[in-house]
Amino acid sequence: MAQRKIELDRETFSCSICLDLLKDPVAIPCGHSYCMNCIKTHWDEEDEKKIYSCPQCRQSFTPRPVLVRNTMLAVLVEELKKTGLQAAPADHCYAGAEDVACDVCTGRKLKALKSCLVCVASFCEKHLQFHYDSVPFRKHKLVEPSKKLQENICSRHDEVMKIFCRTDQQSICYLCSMDEHKGHDTVSAAAERTERQRELEVSQQNIQQIIQDREKDVKLLQQEVEAISRSADKAVEDSEKIFTELIRLMEERRSDVEQQVRSQQETEVSRVKELQEKLEQEITELKRKDAELEELSHTEDHTQFLHNYPSLSALSESTHSSSINICPLSFEDVTAAVSEVRDKLQDVLRETWTNISLTVTDMDVLLSDPEPKTRAEFLKYSREITLDPNTAHRELLLSEGNREVIVMKKQQSYPSHINRFTECFQVLSKESLTGRCYWEVEWRGRGVDVAVAYKNIIRAWGLDECGFGCNDKSWSLDCDSNSYKFWYNSVKTLISGPRSSRVGVYLDHSAGILSFYSVSETMTLLHRVQTTFTQPLYAGVLLHDYGDTVELCKLK
Repeated sequence: MAQRKIELDRETFSCSICLDLLKDPVAIPCGHSYCMNCIKTHWDEEDEKKIYSCPQCRQSFTPRPVLVRNTMLAVLVEELKKTGLQAAPADHCYAGAEDVACDVCTGRKLKALKSCLVCVASFCEKHLQFHYDSVPFRKHKLVEPSKKLQENICSRHDEVMKIFCRTDQQSICYLCSMDEHKGHDTVSAAAERTERQRELEVSQQNIQQIIQDREKDVKLLQQEVEAISRSADKAVEDSEKIFTELIRLMEERRSDVEQQVRSQQETEVSRVKELQEKLEQEITELKRKDAELEELSHTEDHTQFLHNYPSLSALSESTHSSSINICPLSFEDVTAAVSEVRDKLQDVLRETWTNISLTVTDMDVLLSDPEPKTRAEFLKYSREITLDPNTAHRELLLSEGNREVIVMKKQQSYPSHINRFTECFQVLSKESLTGRCYWEVEWRGRGVDVAVAYKNIIRAWGLDECGFGCNDKSWSLDCDSNSYKFWYNSVKTLISGPRSSRVGVYLDHSAGILSFYSVSETMTLLHRVQTTFTQPLYAGVLLHDYGDTVELCKLK
């Protein structure tokens, strides 16, 4: 009952705002009491509305009530304090599941304020006071509250571990140092901490320096992003102006053609209509004369007939003219001329677009992905490549969707084409290659050259001029059962490496990297070229003899 009485008193004389015993208690018109400062602060927040309410019953008052200290209630609170009654701690003062609890509190435990490494215990504010008041306890090491204090106790000897064994790199107690760690390099935990603290500070300095460097890099990258965006916006804007001007010029030419055609049409139509009217007048005159002659032919009076005949029978000169020779007039030649302009313009756009595209994709960038190392990384850049029948030598037979080629003794019925190789058993891909690309070639027979080449490589001369690797427009890896050789501009480089019927080719056009790999269970680099590519490249193969077969592998 006494405990219940005390709890009741606590509730009765506590402020519902701060949950502590009343300080300078005041009663407001509804009868509830608060600390003067608490209710003032509460009402200050309601000043804008000019309506003041009770935090408990929500009754509102207008105007703001005048607060007067309740002397009797203040005396009662002071008397309760003298008898030892304390306000119950607020809920946030008690230890929750995630908090470190005071080891001394009974019942509902308060949050620990500090943990003692000597006592191996945690204390709330009240129970910690002893460490401040008692001289012997002032020497104890107090730290932030910790749930891991037991880890400071030796599990074997149940002693505090104040020593560090550098030999075994672990914390030990003094009994351990005289037992299984006897003769080891040991120091106090404090000394080891000091040493490690210095190392930690050095590491922190290094990390902070790296952070500063990275922040500078991030700033540079952001500036680069902004510069790229500005440059791209300007390029798009300038291109838009240029294409708009081209369209305007085309529109002017279209208008000129239309105007000239319509003008010529008007002239010719006017001339034809003029002649048409003249002929129609002549027809009218002839019809009139024909009627007169018809009438004369029915005249019964011979004398009258002979009298009128001379004047009616004579025809005008135009009457004797033959039929008009009409030369058909057509504007088809104009259409043909305009079509020829269109075709030429298409050819120019096709050629220049390749250069524009290459210029865009080959722009220098600040950062780029690292070069692939594993086959899985190479396959991220795999390209579906097919062979172009218009470039194939006539004794090459293409199959499997133009991905496989074999040398035949019989010529194939390919149509004539300016891009066809006429002297070497070789063929180029249909697709042009820029950016990053990877493909693999499987070959069977005496040998094969796996190559890349520019589109303008010579097609119709001998091997020394148009063969892959025999000029400055192609790069070629010569593979046979005995050796590898790399060719460029007729210069041969002998290469060692594991023999394989499959060759991988990696191209980074903008970086100027061309690499050849022997592909089996692993990938082995055979040869790497570092140069500058000035045009789009095309994949190519050159077969050595009849019966040799090459396939461009499907990698996806």
